Amino acid sequence: MAGSNWDRVYRMAFASVYLQYVRKAEAKGRTQEEVDEIVRWLTGYSQAGLEAEIEQKTDFEAFFAKAPSMNPARSLITGTICGDRVQDVEEPLKREIRYLDKLIDELAKGKTMDKVKRQA
Repeated sequence: MAGSNWDRVYRMAFASVYLQYVRKAEAKGRTQEEVDEIVRWLTGYSQAGLEAEIEQKTDFEAFFAKAPSMNPARSLITGTICGDRVQDVEEPLKREIRYLDKLIDELAKGKTMDKVKRQA
């Protein structure tokens, strides 16, 4: 069940959290391009579409609702992020956000893009 904290997260601009993702990745020697690649892989946005959503300050709820094609391989994302086991999160939007959090965390921890993107 989504509590008030998650309701607040859903209304946050994706752009503000995106910048935190980029900072986290860059602090570990990864790039903004890699963050973009992960977001595109997960959501199906084109680079231009992703940039437009960031520029428009689309909130998380709308960002995921408008995603062109959520990657079916995202169900392979498992593990814990911020105390949540991503595969066990029942609320759909929270699960999508946690998937993205987990992917960025794996990138920052040095996993290869093939592993992050659940490819052989």
